[in-house]
Amino acid sequence: MEIPEHHKNAVIPHVMVDGAAEAIKFYIAAFGASEYFRFEGDNGRIVHAEIGIHGSTLMLGDADAPFSPPDVVGASVALHVYVPDVDSLSAQAATAGAELLSPPTDMSYGARQAMLRDPFGYVWIFLTPIAT
Repeated sequence: MEIPEHHKNAVIPHVMVDGAAEAIKFYIAAFGASEYFRFEGDNGRIVHAEIGIHGSTLMLGDADAPFSPPDVVGASVALHVYVPDVDSLSAQAATAGAELLSPPTDMSYGARQAMLRDPFGYVWIFLTPIAT
């Protein structure tokens, strides 16, 4: 078997979620994600799924030991994704239920950036390159 192209030269986040099926629905509505596939256990819980968000791959599944989702205080990681239009994506995500932690802002390092928290506790940083 050959390594899938969207897995080559990448560290792929694999997040555990309470309610992975609902998370996938949210990511499709909020971030324009595409679901690649999912494997469900006999109990209907998602063992493993993969989605694409603007060219980036995210693996996810229902939380089971030894993994757990972030608590309501915060996550230990932030998921960064470059997108064509951070302003419209942020508005779409907020409408879908994401919490806007910081609005789209031009940053000194050449990106317009917004930070959001999804309903499952994960922090997302979306960026659009800008001229500096």
